[in-house]
Amino acid sequence: MTKGSTAGLDQRLRQILTRPEFLAMRGVAKEVPIFIQTYDPAEEDQLRLVVKGVDQYLRQQGLRVKQVDLFELVLNLLEEKGYLDVVLEEEASWSKGDLFDTLQNVADPTTALVPRLMAELGADCQISLITGSGRVYPFLRTHTILEALQPAMVRHPVVIFFPGEYSQDADGGSYLRLFGTSATSRIENPHYRATNLDYYDIQSA
Repeated sequence: MTKGSTAGLDQRLRQILTRPEFLAMRGVAKEVPIFIQTYDPAEEDQLRLVVKGVDQYLRQQGLRVKQVDLFELVLNLLEEKGYLDVVLEEEASWSKGDLFDTLQNVADPTTALVPRLMAELGADCQISLITGSGRVYPFLRTHTILEALQPAMVRHPVVIFFPGEYSQDADGGSYLRLFGTSATSRIENPHYRATNLDYYDIQSA
């Protein structure tokens, strides 16, 4: 499979996500059991089909799976707080700054989004698949969500599908580059160190 391409990704994910070692989170030490699966932003439609197929396959294997789309999660939060209709009706007349601030306030990662996300994932889940990282950009950035997550919150493997690149440097810093842009967002939480599934070795795992 070519890095970033969805070609062959479904088979690779089926192999990785059903491994007993992966499900038991062995090898992640004290790190948060979060895994980043990158893909080419141009293949967004194909990626959704891949995730849907993998979800169905995992369920057929008897696994308890939860799939969450961050964009839909934000829409639900807006609707519950009475902002959705207002945003839809008045978006055209708002400045980008006002819209940005409203969406960030409603879906604040620490006080709103992450607690809601953890509630959605539930305690009885064995593996979670999270999509929609690109759809909520720029008012909600993936690295902000990751920094808000705490190790005690995550009790099972969580795979976040990210349309871009994920890298780590020698001093342990982690960077997410959305849509292949040159700008990077360094993840400042020193306790966070997600595993890049692009480099997950199926043979030796």
